[in-house]
Amino acid sequence: MFLTLASQPLAELLENVVPEGVAQSLSKLIPEGWQYFGAGLLHMALLFAVFSLCPFFLIWLERKVAGRIQDRLGPTRVGGRFGWLQSLADGIKLVQKEDLCPPSADSLLFYAAPYIVCMSSFAAFIFLPFSEGWVAVAADCGLFIMLAVMSLEVFGIILAGYSSASKWSLFGGMREAAQMVSYEIPMGICALVPIVAAGSLNLGEIGDMQTGGMLNWFVFHDPFTFIAFFVYFVVATASCKRAPFDLAEAESELVGGFHTEYSGMRWSFFFMGEYASMFAVCGIAAILFLGGWSTGLAGVDQTLSLMRSEGGVGSYVAGVIGLAMFAAKALFGVFVQIWLRWSVPRIRIDQVITVCLKYLVPISCFLFLGAIVWPLFLLLVTGYDSDTEWYEPVGGQTTWNEELGERFAKAIDGETSATDAENNEERSPDPGESATGEEPAETKTVTLNESTEVSR
Repeated sequence: MFLTLASQPLAELLENVVPEGVAQSLSKLIPEGWQYFGAGLLHMALLFAVFSLCPFFLIWLERKVAGRIQDRLGPTRVGGRFGWLQSLADGIKLVQKEDLCPPSADSLLFYAAPYIVCMSSFAAFIFLPFSEGWVAVAADCGLFIMLAVMSLEVFGIILAGYSSASKWSLFGGMREAAQMVSYEIPMGICALVPIVAAGSLNLGEIGDMQTGGMLNWFVFHDPFTFIAFFVYFVVATASCKRAPFDLAEAESELVGGFHTEYSGMRWSFFFMGEYASMFAVCGIAAILFLGGWSTGLAGVDQTLSLMRSEGGVGSYVAGVIGLAMFAAKALFGVFVQIWLRWSVPRIRIDQVITVCLKYLVPISCFLFLGAIVWPLFLLLVTGYDSDTEWYEPVGGQTTWNEELGERFAKAIDGETSATDAENNEERSPDPGESATGEEPAETKTVTLNESTEVSR
């Protein structure tokens, strides 16, 4: 069970961190309503810190990687030998620059566009789990909400190009609109491929299903999820306007693209949203395909699960270790995106759209269809023999080594157990008659295969 935003008072939220006496004092001194409000503020402060630190670190990383690829050193002067504070120096420089708006531009839309881009990227972090239970809002359809919120970024790009009163900005905005609408289709379909294997849209549950060893990661689940990982990474790179798909801001053709007329901090807001979106899409890839916060070692994962179940300081230590594993996987994906930018030449806009509609969309549809047919193929070829160990069940989660009938029976029992418990508490009929006073209905069985029957 995962905590949603401000689902606990502040005292309960901090009881495992601060001494018990301090937590009890907080519960007595602060009204309960204000405790929920304080817990919500704490969640938002942590998310804003993550959203701010992502561009701060990734801008420095891109400059260092670009320098190494081009046989340079990159930042070396600000903040020590490796230039750790180069991003801070860039931010101070941008704050001091004049904030200009073209006289013929639509000032309201011109000023609002950068904030729309930033807010869409920031909102995506609300549904992204960073470790087991470390999520602001644990929605059962969290994946779709996250993808939908991130797609709002294109509205900011279009408004920036339309309101600037510049043909170069308008061309860049239209290019971004065409590119985003096209690449969101294969991106959503590829994200559904591991969902078929997991049977859930809750990102936290998907991450928990992959603990217990590297072979439990969905990227190794079947051939279709393995290919879907690489297709998803390509379309996610294009959705973040990264080279070789950065046609919306192609300086060789459109001066600066949709942000040609922007300067100062408003110009930097576009790149803050871009780098935050890069980390978000790579975080989704880490959860859907690479085990999320799993270490990939069965013994270590089992120890961490035990530490979380015992509570106390040990649960937070296990959470920090899971956070480190998740961040390492997501940052590696960002590193590959940076690597591609400085290694692969930019392609034309017609080639960008052709690659999506002519190749990536059919490939993603084929992978989705294959992921659906794969369990049936195993059923026909192997009969789901219980002696055949495809994947070991981890933490009570359903995996593919269970027979199809058992999976279906668990799903039915899980949906009806809560309702049956409530009905039994309110009313306890005699064993020989039903709750309506009639004779009990005849039990019907549905045979799903030769060895399993499900009573309904």
